[in-house]
Order: sequence, then structure tokens, then C-alpha cells
Amino acid sequence: MKTLREAKVGDTVKVVKLHGEGAVKRRIMDMGVTKGVEVFVRKVAPLGDPVEVTVRNYELSLRKADAEMIEVE
Repeated sequence: MKTLREAKVGDTVKVVKLHGEGAVKRRIMDMGVTKGVEVFVRKVAPLGDPVEVTVRNYELSLRKADAEMIEVE
């Protein structure tokens, strides 16, 4: 299982599954990160938090903890 946090800068990955539950999962889905969508990893901050990605033609910053809940391929 590979998570969005493990993806390298410049990678385009596809979301396979969202882990987590309740409000956290709903918040990630509300930001446009849903099963089957492609995510392009733009930047990762020096300490790994946050991760800047492009989803559905807009830029989004995700915390490390949130990026770990997104399983990708």
C-alpha cells in the first residue's frame, strides 16, 4: 500500500482508497480528493509538511497526517 505522503515530487498518482473516518474523511472528500481522481504532487515542504498537490485543476495543500490517509497507485 502506497500513500500520497510517499509519492515523490513530479509524480501523478491515482487515488485508490481513502482511509480514516467521520469528519476527517468527509473533509478530504470535500476538497475534491475522491476515489479514481488523479493527483499531481507539486511540492513537498522541507520537513515534509505540508504536501502541495494539484487536484481537479486546482492547487491544494495537505497536512502529512491527511496525506497518509490517501492510498494511491
